[in-house]
Amino acid sequence: MHLACMDPGTNLSFCMDRAVSTILFSATLLPIQYYKQLLGGKPEDYEVYAHSVFDPERRAVIIADDVTSRYSVRGDDMYQKIASAIAASVSGKDGNYMVFFPSYAFLNAVAEIYEKKFCDPKRVTLLRQESGMSEEKRKEFLARFEESSDDHTLIGFCVLGGIFSEGIDLRNDSLIGAVIVGTGVPQICGERELLKKYFDANGENGYNYAYRYPGMNKVLQAAGRVIRTQEDLGVVVLLDDRFLMPAYRFLFPREWREFSVVPADEIGRCVDNFWNEWL
Repeated sequence: MHLACMDPGTNLSFCMDRAVSTILFSATLLPIQYYKQLLGGKPEDYEVYAHSVFDPERRAVIIADDVTSRYSVRGDDMYQKIASAIAASVSGKDGNYMVFFPSYAFLNAVAEIYEKKFCDPKRVTLLRQESGMSEEKRKEFLARFEESSDDHTLIGFCVLGGIFSEGIDLRNDSLIGAVIVGTGVPQICGERELLKKYFDANGENGYNYAYRYPGMNKVLQAAGRVIRTQEDLGVVVLLDDRFLMPAYRFLFPREWREFSVVPADEIGRCVDNFWNEWL
């Protein structure tokens, strides 16, 4: 038997009502109304979107409009296109990058193509996150990113929502780019469907609550690994045409107002322009 809390807002509000005030803060409380409801807030409660101290000009956000991670089009052709887009994303400057995938199966399928067709072992080192990594292996994986080089590229292929997409702090040249494949939508399962039905029955968009919002949260967490200090420079490449849908653009943080939309074969030009402007 598994007991799942569909909506913690009521119980949390009982706790917060006992206090004079409660402050909730995070880098990824978007969309605000969604988190406000889940965390027990009331309509009249204050919401403050703090201005970022990071200069948005120091981060390039690029969206490829002709690739996707949709199940209906997964296959060798799309995997090869994504592998090519990854190669273009890291072509502008040698350094450390992470690429985030929706699953291990997707990760390994693209990694094999990338290694065969796009990876020059003299110039590029490729690491793969493995399922069930021990604490020692996790530390070894991250330790590789603490070293940076101006004449060699290190790429970590990781799983979106996993141990390397949240809560790690790779500053300065430890990470200069993140490539995110897909919108992070969780796989359909019984618990997610119950969550969807619950919020549908309560007059909300159940798909948003069960799938879209949690998925986008993972995307924002992964993208947030790139810029950790005011001196950092980096690129964020989103490989899925669904990011251009209004439902997803609505969830972009304020700092992503300026972004470039290009076909996958134009990503290299965009990253070159960004790095040439700053270096």
